[in-house]
Amino acid sequence: MALVILCAIGINASMAADKTAHAARKFHKVVFQVSDDDPRKWNLTLINAKNVQAELGKNNVAIEIVAYGPAIDMLRIESQVEPRVDEAIKSGIKVVACENTMHGLQLTPADMLPHIHYTRTGVVYLMEKQEQGYSYIRP
Repeated sequence: MALVILCAIGINASMAADKTAHAARKFHKVVFQVSDDDPRKWNLTLINAKNVQAELGKNNVAIEIVAYGPAIDMLRIESQVEPRVDEAIKSGIKVVACENTMHGLQLTPADMLPHIHYTRTGVVYLMEKQEQGYSYIRP
């Protein structure tokens, strides 16, 4: 009986290792939506994105964070989350700001953190990413 249990444990461990190895070899795509100006929500999103990179491997995943509505404030120069956003961008995470929101708030790229990307409409951008096979996450 003990031998059967040990064999089952060994098989389950082997299957888990195979699944993890397969997940690392497959290329993944994920897009995170942030529409809140809450620094805790931003930090959660940035931690989630970093954890995805750590789990799957930086070269095995495309990660994008799309911000619109009140969330745009967190992408302004000297925002509370600037250091973490900068770290995410340097690690290969693409951060995208909605130009419609920026226009409504009378913001220009000069008001925003360096190295972020822009899209005319954040919601349409999210739709297009999902159509391209990106997993959609809203922390």
